[in-house]
Amino acid sequence: MAVHILGIRHHGPGSARNVKDFLEQLQPDIVLVEGPPEADDILQWASNVELKPPVAILCYQPDDPQRSYFYPFAEFSPEWQAIKYARRKNIHVRFMDLPISHQFAIEQEEKKEKDNAAEGPAAINNYSSSTTEEKENEEIEMHIDPMSHLAAAAGYEDGEKWWEHMFEHRHNNEEVFTAVQEAMQELREHFPKKDNRLEQLREAHMRKIIRQAEKEMYSNIAVICGAWHAPALLNMPVQKDNESLKGLAKVKVECTWIPWTYNRLSFYSGYGAGIASPGWYHHIWKHPTDDGTLWMAKVAKLFRGQQMDTSVAHVIEAVRLAGSLAALRHLSKAGLEELNEATLSVLCNGETVMMGLVQQALIVSDRIGEVPVDIPKPPLQVDIERTQKKLRLPATADWKDYTLDLRKENDLERSIFLHRVQLLDIKWGERENVAGKGTFKEQWRLQWDPASSIDIIEKGRYGNTTDIAATRYITELARKAATLRVVCELLEKCIPAELPDAIEILIQQINNLAAASGDVIQLMEVIPNLVNVSRYGNVRKTDAELVLGIINSMITRICISLPAASTGIDEEAAEQLLDLFFSMNDAVNVLQEEDITGQWQQTLLAIATGKFSAPVIAGYSNRLLADYKLLMGDELVNAFYYAMSSASAPALAAAWLEGFLKGSGTLLLLDNAIWSIINDWVKQLDEDTFKQVLPLLRRTFSNFSTAERRRLGEKVKTGGVAILVKTEIGFDEERAKTGIPVMLQLLGLKKS
Repeated sequence: MAVHILGIRHHGPGSARNVKDFLEQLQPDIVLVEGPPEADDILQWASNVELKPPVAILCYQPDDPQRSYFYPFAEFSPEWQAIKYARRKNIHVRFMDLPISHQFAIEQEEKKEKDNAAEGPAAINNYSSSTTEEKENEEIEMHIDPMSHLAAAAGYEDGEKWWEHMFEHRHNNEEVFTAVQEAMQELREHFPKKDNRLEQLREAHMRKIIRQAEKEMYSNIAVICGAWHAPALLNMPVQKDNESLKGLAKVKVECTWIPWTYNRLSFYSGYGAGIASPGWYHHIWKHPTDDGTLWMAKVAKLFRGQQMDTSVAHVIEAVRLAGSLAALRHLSKAGLEELNEATLSVLCNGETVMMGLVQQALIVSDRIGEVPVDIPKPPLQVDIERTQKKLRLPATADWKDYTLDLRKENDLERSIFLHRVQLLDIKWGERENVAGKGTFKEQWRLQWDPASSIDIIEKGRYGNTTDIAATRYITELARKAATLRVVCELLEKCIPAELPDAIEILIQQINNLAAASGDVIQLMEVIPNLVNVSRYGNVRKTDAELVLGIINSMITRICISLPAASTGIDEEAAEQLLDLFFSMNDAVNVLQEEDITGQWQQTLLAIATGKFSAPVIAGYSNRLLADYKLLMGDELVNAFYYAMSSASAPALAAAWLEGFLKGSGTLLLLDNAIWSIINDWVKQLDEDTFKQVLPLLRRTFSNFSTAERRRLGEKVKTGGVAILVKTEIGFDEERAKTGIPVMLQLLGLKKS
């Protein structure tokens, strides 16, 4: 009976090749792989041709899906090659790591102990007597990759580079596992991981599974584990292992296969066992004898796709340079570092910008795996995948942009689906702004994150389909919401997701909160969002009357309370209220409801004529009345001069003027009546009064753009005539007319 311990490096093509060759020669009758035993039942899917790496085993607690572990595999992962070999040869394959059910329970226990220790009065005495420097050194040693020590001993500064040249480029790897085992034994003796209970339990369970295989009379056992664990599996202390594993707490755990990406396989994503260059490792796994020519061809193709002039001569010269660099460094062949330096020098002309593209597209890569459709999955995930396929919205590892025209049936269905997924807080798509708010277009950027599987499992408790799950989830949020703003934001998101049951509940909640709220500020904050909702209702052919009824009742409450809310407030509160006035007026104009507009105009009149209204609010109210043509001619002039008279304090007059000119300097350029009023007022100021109000006027005009201020200056020079368009002498009017049909065609106003 023989047990063969194969210490490997996770996700290393060299280790994967060595494991594959070793197993082919050994012909074992069982293969034990470092991994979660709970996933043994789903290993049968490894032989399915539709399961294409990179993929991962997802282990999670059904009652708390956010507590989860991922076990990713690439095609060049040694564990994957061992599993594939076992399935191909139809021999037994098992995972042998400490069950995740125990690991979750241990983590929970340790967290409770830390929390209790932190809360206790004597928590400070729990530390050992070692110095801070010693503790820091121990922490550093605990987190350093053991391979880094070997690399340093060999004269390499980078453990990745050392591993690549020692294992990935070698073709004769006889006795390699014995060498790795001896090296790890030395490292474990010199850099032991002190007091790591979980690590000890993991290795104890691995030995237990090996002993179990021996009891089952397997005579030729192959064990594939991380190199660090290899020495610990040679000695088999039965009694000690049984005692340590006895009585361990456990929780319920479920497992499934999910697609993974090379980006998530890299350590840039935070993955503990990540690698620097999964795309490069995939290349050398597929083309182990490549001297750099195929790699450089990929780089050239990438650059040509970016409209860079890259010829065959560039590729040849870059490969030669990489080979020369390898020879100067006494390397057997060019590695990634040499190829990158050659790319930078020859293909990029020394510019580092394009190397970022190589890093993202080739060295890391955006490859994403595939999982069979009929693999056991949560019902909600099945529904999402089915809908993705139906609407032709594939899950991709890279960003993909979609512009949706809501007048098209398929695009409308896509939009509804994406909004429902977004409501469930599943991080797949980001909504982008498009020109023309409230039009029939939406812009989305989609990128699938494998970690979204956790969110899908978590939201699966609300329902088996996106519409049911989103409805129940939003209903729960609505009932917990305590403010109008939160509920209105939910309603705004629900309308494009077409969730009628959730919308009805949200509307009821808004009615209840609005009726109980006496805060006019809170009511004004939500009106613009509700108006947007009513516009969405029109675009998406839904009933906007439900929302309009709420808007009418809320605006009535606002109009009653607003005059009182505009009096006796300080400058900061007045500025905040002014912004709400601006949004509120826009919302009223968008609605174009006669009754609502009339109520709003009466409110503006009450504030404009109120003796104790905040000056900036009163000024803006007068301006809006002028816009509505309710305040014109002598009446407007009298109101302006009354507010700006010398009897008023300069600060109050400046605030009134700031409110009166709120918005844009274009108003003064185009509205000659308002221009004349302000211009005449400035002209009649005496020198002393002008000096007093000048700083305040500067503050008002500083809110205008540079172009507006320049054109206002030009208007003053021309005696009150705005210079909007300058024409040159000799303008050919007849020739200009010939371009009008073309412009109409470009604007879509006239068919060709």
